[in-house]
Order: sequence, then C-alpha cells, then structure tokens
Amino acid sequence: MKNQKVLLKMVTLAMFVALGVVISPILRVEGMCPMAHLINITCAVFMGPVYAFTCAVLIGVIRMTTMGIPPLALTGAVFGATLSGILYKLSKGKIIAAVIGEIIGTGIIGAIVSYPVMTYLWGKTGLTLFFYVPSFIMGTLIGGSIAYLLLKRLSATGMLRKIQDSLNGSDEVVRVEKSKTKNDSNDISDSNRIKLFKRRKGHIYENKYL
Repeated sequence: MKNQKVLLKMVTLAMFVALGVVISPILRVEGMCPMAHLINITCAVFMGPVYAFTCAVLIGVIRMTTMGIPPLALTGAVFGATLSGILYKLSKGKIIAAVIGEIIGTGIIGAIVSYPVMTYLWGKTGLTLFFYVPSFIMGTLIGGSIAYLLLKRLSATGMLRKIQDSLNGSDEVVRVEKSKTKNDSNDISDSNRIKLFKRRKGHIYENKYL
C-alpha cells in the first residue's frame, strides 16, 4: 500500500511537471507567467509544499534548458510554490491561503530575489530591486484567480478531498493491544483489552473488545 501511494505521488508529480511545461507559454511575457502560478497553487493544495517546490524546480529547469527561459523560471516559481503549500497547511485547508502564499512568495520574495540573479548572474542591466514586483504580482493574480476558481469548484463537488485522500493517505488504522490484570471483584483473570483506533478524515472512533 505504501509503495502504491509513493508511485501515485510520483506519477501525479510527473503530470504536473509535464502540464506546467506545456502550458507555461500561455499569456507569458518576461517577468510574468500566469500558468506557472496556476500549477504551483494546484500542486501545493494537492500534494503539499515539498512536492510543490520539487515541481516548480523541475519545471523551471526544463524550461531553462529547452526553451531558453532566463533564471526567472526558477526565482519566479519556487518561493511561491513552497509558501503556498505552507500557508495552505497552516490554515488547515483554506484555498485562499494557498493563493496568498503564491502572491507573497512569488510577487514579492521571488521578484526581489530575481534582481541580483538577473543582474549579476545573467548580466542584465538597468534593473532595480523592485523591477520585477509589478509584473510578478500581476502574473500571480491572474494565475491565482484561475487556480482559486478551479480548486473551489473541485472542493464544492467533493473531488478535492478525494484527490487529497488518494495522494496523502488520510485513512489510517492503528491497533493498540493492552493486557488487563486479574479483577478481584469479578474474579476475571488475565483478560485482554484490545483497542482499535480508526482514523478517518480527522475523526477517531474507538471500539473495545473484552
């Protein structure tokens, strides 16, 4: 079962990476790639911050090596994807928190980091510290709006929960066995009590067998 979960996550991650590379040119100009933010937020909500970060890195590297995209493909993705997943988790599943994480992570942090990267590593001149902030924020607002509408629709139909459960394995069964010593009042000797805890979607049910 564990191997199946890992395999499913790897396949889903590969699908996100492939989709991200294919749709990234849509509405893209230098400093603004709305479809990348759509992928970041969706992957963060589906799989969490670690997988969202990995997805952003892989998409960025592929775009840089095959499409000639500058390092903005990385600086404009990895911070937003990671923060999106973190805020979604901390907010206990609020989609708007994932969108805000992408806006802050990419629109502000990623944009500021892009300045020294593009200036000193890429050799581009005429940039300032906040040069990429407006275009990055605009891109995150467009991509974030699309992601928000998509995820809210999936949530309303119950599909979002099913996808998350299938990827993250929310169903978990833990069995704890305890032995019970002799009860003097009832003359019961060496009886066993088995407690079965079932965790399903955040709720714990307990069955006792004497």
